[in-house]
Amino acid sequence: MQNKDMEFQELILKRQSDRKYLSKPVEGDKVLKCIEAARLSPSACNAQPWTFIVVEEEGLRLEVEKAALGMGMNSFLIQAPVIIAIVLEKPNFTSKIGSVIKDKEYPLIDIGIAANQFCLQATEIGLGTCMIGWFDEKKIKKLLNIPSSKRIPLLISLGYSDARLREKSRKSIDKMYKQNKY
Repeated sequence: MQNKDMEFQELILKRQSDRKYLSKPVEGDKVLKCIEAARLSPSACNAQPWTFIVVEEEGLRLEVEKAALGMGMNSFLIQAPVIIAIVLEKPNFTSKIGSVIKDKEYPLIDIGIAANQFCLQATEIGLGTCMIGWFDEKKIKKLLNIPSSKRIPLLISLGYSDARLREKSRKSIDKMYKQNKY
């Protein structure tokens, strides 16, 4: 068991937000493996409130990338051979009611979990990713024929990373961890 724990810890340390990609296309089976990892992620009341749109056609991808530029943000996207748009779908009845009763956005939490599993899977198979929240959502919805009533909480860039592995800069455990009480 100790060996498996170390493999997972290494995966966590290796996963990073990559902002530099090789100009090498990503194989379709690798993209689908990442989508499958996201598909299998847990969600509140098994709502699975997501659709993943894989954008790899060059002309369309470049338009989506332009829609994610702004105030100097996301200029690295021009290098990414694949962009994933995550569309927030209506949750099932029990998840929706639970969100209202408990005042929690379960579908957004679910998308965060699915996106993380996507990114961890990508890392395991040698791909780099970056979750992106800054973009012109209205423009991207139009480009991808997404109904105006739907939301896109995240984009994920996907490709072969050309970035060096960075040391994680995180708060020390004593600054973010309490036991039993706040």
